[in-house]
Amino acid sequence: MAGTESGMPPTLADVALRAGVSSATASRVLSGSAHVRPQTRRKVTEAVASLGYVRNRAARSTDPRPAGSIALVVCEENVRAFADPFFAHLLWSVTRELDAEDLQLVLLTLHSPHDGQKVPRYLRSGHVDGAMFVGVHGKLTLDVAGLGIPVVLCGRPVNDGEGLSYVDADNAGGAEAAVQYLIGKGRTAIATVAGPPDRGPGIDRLLGYRKGMASAGISDAGMVAYGDFSRSSGEHAMLRLIDHRPGLDAVFAASDLMAAGAIRALQRVGRRVPDDVAVIGFDDSPVAQQTSPPLSTVRQPIDAMAARMTRELLNLIGSPEQEPIRVVFDTKLILRESALGRNREAGAHRPGNGAVRRGQHRPGNDVV
Repeated sequence: MAGTESGMPPTLADVALRAGVSSATASRVLSGSAHVRPQTRRKVTEAVASLGYVRNRAARSTDPRPAGSIALVVCEENVRAFADPFFAHLLWSVTRELDAEDLQLVLLTLHSPHDGQKVPRYLRSGHVDGAMFVGVHGKLTLDVAGLGIPVVLCGRPVNDGEGLSYVDADNAGGAEAAVQYLIGKGRTAIATVAGPPDRGPGIDRLLGYRKGMASAGISDAGMVAYGDFSRSSGEHAMLRLIDHRPGLDAVFAASDLMAAGAIRALQRVGRRVPDDVAVIGFDDSPVAQQTSPPLSTVRQPIDAMAARMTRELLNLIGSPEQEPIRVVFDTKLILRESALGRNREAGAHRPGNGAVRRGQHRPGNDVV
C-alpha cells in the first residue's frame, strides 16, 4: 500500500525505516552512488515503490531526521586542533570526499568532561549516520562502539579496539626509517622528542625510534623527552635534552611542529642545524618547508587516509554487518637540509612499495 500510516507524503526517513537502513544510505541509493551493496539497493528500491516516495530535495527540511550527515570528532581542545596542520589537512580532505557524495560534514571537538557527555548524546540522537574520530587517546573514557552508529577511527586505538575500524599510517616504520637514516649518516647520539604516551602516534613513533636505535646496539633512556605535538613543547623538550645530553648530534621529533620547536631551541643555544645536530620531524606538513633550514620529515599520506576513512565509513553505513577493517598506509622519508651533511655516502636506503596494508604494522619507507 502506497503512502504512510499517517496519510502524509512519505519522506526519505520513511523509506530508510521501511528498508531497514540509514537515511544516508537511502539517499546514496537514490542519487546512484556506488557505495551501496546490491541487496541494500534492492531493499531501498522496494521501499520507494511500496511507499510511493517521490524524491524532492526542497522537502528535505521537513524530514525529522537530517539525511546524509557525517560527524568528524576531533578529540582535542579547539585551539590546538585548529593550530595543528594535521587536523586542518585531514578536515579539508574529508570535506572534499564528502562533497563528492553530496553529504554534509558536522565538526565536533571532544576534550573536556562536558564534551564527553554532550558529544555522545548528540551522536546518539539521530543527527548523523556515522562518525570519524581523530586523536582518540587513553585518557578519553568514551564507549565509541556503544554509540549506535558506524564509526571509523583515524589512528590505531590505544585501548581495546576490538570491533572498531581504523585507518592509520605506519608510524613505527616511519620513525624507524628516520633513525636508521641518521645512523647511516654517522650520527651516534640520537635523541627523540616523543609524542604523548597516551596516544597511538606517540606510542608507535617512540617504538620505531627505539627499534631503530636497538638495531645499532644503542640504548640511552636519557635521550627521550616528551611533548604534546605542539611547537612550544618541542622547544622545551629540546632544551631539556641538551641539558641532560649536551653531546647529542641528532634528534627525531614525533611531529613537524615539535621539530620546528626543537630547531628554535638548538639555534637559541648556538647549535647549528644540521652541522652540529641533524633534525627530522614527522607529518610533512607545510611547517616542514617553512623552518630554517627546511625540515627533513616522515610523510604520512593524509589525503589517501582521509579518502579511505570516508569510503570505509560509507561502506559500514551501507552494510552494517561488514567486518571491521584495519588499514595501514606506508610512510616516506623526505630529506631536506635539516638532516643532510656528514657521512653522505653511508646513508641506508630500504625502499618501500607504497602499498596499503590491512591489519599489520611492518616498516616501509622510501628515501627521497
